[in-house]
Amino acid sequence: MSHPAVHPVEAPPQHTENGGGPVVPRVRMKDLPGMPGTRGGLVLRLFQSFFAVGAFLIMVTTSDFPTVTAFRYLVAACGLQIIWSISLAVVDIYAILVKRRFRSCQFVCFFAAGDGITSTLTFAAACASAGITVLIANDLSSCAKNHCTQFETSTAMAFMTWFAALPSFILNFWSLAAR
Repeated sequence: MSHPAVHPVEAPPQHTENGGGPVVPRVRMKDLPGMPGTRGGLVLRLFQSFFAVGAFLIMVTTSDFPTVTAFRYLVAACGLQIIWSISLAVVDIYAILVKRRFRSCQFVCFFAAGDGITSTLTFAAACASAGITVLIANDLSSCAKNHCTQFETSTAMAFMTWFAALPSFILNFWSLAAR
């Protein structure tokens, strides 16, 4: 009766590039649902754009928003979020139509940085606007003279914009970290 024997096998020699170090095999990034160039990424961008446009338009239609710095900051942050989200939605649409993904580390890093910056600005603007809205409504009790409903609605839309922008940032950042 024979017994199986294990014979040591030598590792194949590593090939070098131009006399340099060993060639490191390239690793492809995984496609996460919210990454740029995917349908999930496009859906997140459209939600970001929708809520940011809503917050922007509702706040701009009030006559006394320029008197409060936090509300002007909200308008500026939502304007930046609109530009960023619509630009990346167009890029996502193009990538989906030509069936390409953004697996380049530079692209994903750029998108993650942009999402991080715009989502942080939007969140800060929404928090500042919420503080002023609570001050006007509860502490000063002067909702009769102001547009409290519009302020509250615009602030809520800004928070919804942040809730839609945060997954984009987290997924892009995660794909960079998992690389």
